[in-house]
Amino acid sequence: MLIVFSGPSGCGKTTLVKRVIAELDDLAFSISHTTRKRRNSEIDGKDYYFVTEDEFKLKIQNRDFVEWAQVHRHYYGTSFHEIEKEETQKGLILDVDIQGARQIKNYDPKALLIFIFPPEFHELKKRLLLRGDETRESINKRLMVAKKEILSYHEFDFLIINDRLEEAVDNLISLIGSAGSCTEIHQKRIDAILKSFSGEG
Repeated sequence: MLIVFSGPSGCGKTTLVKRVIAELDDLAFSISHTTRKRRNSEIDGKDYYFVTEDEFKLKIQNRDFVEWAQVHRHYYGTSFHEIEKEETQKGLILDVDIQGARQIKNYDPKALLIFIFPPEFHELKKRLLLRGDETRESINKRLMVAKKEILSYHEFDFLIINDRLEEAVDNLISLIGSAGSCTEIHQKRIDAILKSFSGEG
């Protein structure tokens, strides 16, 4: 099952992803490729695959990405290689922007799309400022994009308001657990059970 987290920059997606993966077994994280500079707290190959713009464009030409987009002058993309992780896990979590979420849904209509809401605009602005690694101009651009992205929430399957971290984590764990119990997820096992009922016993 592909589980897509999306929402405005600064809404807390990364923190929620890390908490959910720590709480739930057999969930993997899809590591995206990006051309933006690595932050001091980030590790190449764990948080992102940091590549040059030329390397990224070559991967586009080679059709290596299941989804990609240019966001805030940088490229981001999810490779098919990362999607293959799903085969050995109960679920694969992707942290992508709105454009990426749409592309993933086109690739896999069964993907679970979760939109993360910040509690309000001023709180989102505060979170971006507290990062301390961007200029006022770049933050203002992110906020302008956020005003447009927030209107896309209706395209998603579920919404989470990230105003209280522990509550948001609990809601996500319940949501993902419920989705994992859906008939479509267990269809192979269900088919085997039905087959056992059709035989002589």
